[in-house]
Amino acid sequence: MNPPPATSTSTSASPVADHELSGADLPSTVEDPTALAEPTLRLRRRRSAGARNERRHGTVGAALSHQAFRRVAAGAFASNIGTWMQNVTLIALANQLTHSGAFVGLVSFAQLGPMLLASPVGGVLADRFDRRHIIMAGSAVQGSLSVVLAMVAWSGHPPPWALVLIVLGIGMANALIAPSNGALLPHLVDRRDLSGAVAVNSAAMNGSRVLGPLLAALVSSLGTGWIFLINAGTYVFVIAAVGAAKVAFTPPTDGAVGPWARFREGLDTARQDPVLRRVLGIVSLFSLCSLVFIYQLPGLAENQLGITGSAFYRLFAAFGLGAAGGAILLGTVLGGRPLHRVPLFALPAFAVTLAAFAFTHDPVAAHFIVFALGFFYFTLVTALSTTLQEEVDDEHRGRVMGLWMIAWAGLVPVGSLLAGPVIDRVGGTPVLLFGAVVALALTKVGNLDRNQLPERRPLTRPVLD
Repeated sequence: MNPPPATSTSTSASPVADHELSGADLPSTVEDPTALAEPTLRLRRRRSAGARNERRHGTVGAALSHQAFRRVAAGAFASNIGTWMQNVTLIALANQLTHSGAFVGLVSFAQLGPMLLASPVGGVLADRFDRRHIIMAGSAVQGSLSVVLAMVAWSGHPPPWALVLIVLGIGMANALIAPSNGALLPHLVDRRDLSGAVAVNSAAMNGSRVLGPLLAALVSSLGTGWIFLINAGTYVFVIAAVGAAKVAFTPPTDGAVGPWARFREGLDTARQDPVLRRVLGIVSLFSLCSLVFIYQLPGLAENQLGITGSAFYRLFAAFGLGAAGGAILLGTVLGGRPLHRVPLFALPAFAVTLAAFAFTHDPVAAHFIVFALGFFYFTLVTALSTTLQEEVDDEHRGRVMGLWMIAWAGLVPVGSLLAGPVIDRVGGTPVLLFGAVVALALTKVGNLDRNQLPERRPLTRPVLD
C-alpha cells in the first residue's frame, strides 16, 4: 500500500488484516514514507519476544518467574544452609567423640534412616492433607529439636546416645514432611516449568552444601552448640515462606480408603510404570552402594588424606559446589530438553571419578575429585528426580515421592551403616571401588526413554480394597 501524500489530513487507513494491527498502531498523519513500517516492526518484535518466552519454558528463569515458587525456594535455601551447617558439624562431632566409622554410620542412619519407614506415611499424608501445614508443623518440630541438640552440646561432654536419639527425632520429622516438599513443587509453577523448578531446588540444596560447611567453619570457634542453635533459627524462613504461599488444597474424594490401601496404590503406580520403576531402581542401588562416601567422608578424609578440623569443611564444600554445578547445568544448558539419556553419561563418569577418589592420597587433588563427584552425582539425581516428577500424576504424587525419598535419602545411611565396620577393618578403598562398579553396571539400564522401555505392567490385583 502506497502512503498518502505528506499534505494529506486524512485520519483513516486501510486495515492490514494479515498483521492484525489495531488502530493505535497506525499513524494518523504520515510524515515519513517509512512510518507504516514501524507497526510491523513492533509486531515482529513482540512475536520474536513471544517465541523467546515460549522457548524459555523448563529453564531456571521460567521457574523463578513464579512468585510463590521464588519465595518458597528462597526460604528453603536459607533453611538448608542451616541444615548443612548442622549436618557437617554433627558427623564431625560424632567422629571426634568416638573415632569410629561404625558410630558415624549410626548417626547418619539416625538422621536419614527414618525415610525407610516414615516417608511412606508422609506420602499418604501428603495426598490427604494440606501439604503446607505438614511442612510447617514438621519444620517447627525440627527447629525445636535442634535447640535441644544445642543444649546437649553445651553440656561439655555430650553422650553419644543422646546425640543419636535427638538426631533420630529430627530424622523422623524430616521423613514425614519430605514427600510434601516434593509434592508441593508442581503447584508452585507452570507444569512446563517443572524441570527448571527441580533444577533450582537442586542447585539451592547443593549451594547450601557449599555455604553451610563454609559458614560452619567460620563460626566453629564459637562451639558446636551455637551452630545447632543457628540451624534452629533458620526454620523460621521456610515456615514463613510456605505459610505465605497461596496453594489451593482439594481434599481427596476417596476419604473412606485406608492409609495402607493408599500406600499400596502408590506402590502399584510405581511398579507398573516402566519409567518410574526404572528411576526408583537406579536411585535405590546407587544410593545404597555408591554414596557411602558422603557420610563416611570425615573418616576417609582423616585416614586417607590427613584432612582434619576446618579443612574438612572445605572438602565437603567442594562436593556441594560440584553438586550445585550439576544441577545448574540441567537447569540452563539442558533446561527444557529431554533428560532421559543423562544417566548414560552421568553414571560412568561418576564411577570413574569415585574410583580415582578411592586411590588418591593427595589432599589438593582430592578437592578437585570430590568436586567432580558432586557434579556427576547431582547431574544424575536431578535428571532422575525431574523425570519422576514429569511422569507421575498429581493424584499419586505424594506417595510416589515418598518412595523416592526412601530410595534417594533412606538407603544412603543404610549403606553407610553397613560400610562403617568394613571401612574400620579394611579401609575405604575396597568399599569405594565396589560403589564405582555398581554405578558403572547401572549404566546398562540408564536409558529412561519411554519409547524404548517395556509396556506398563498390568496389575494382578485390585489397587484398592
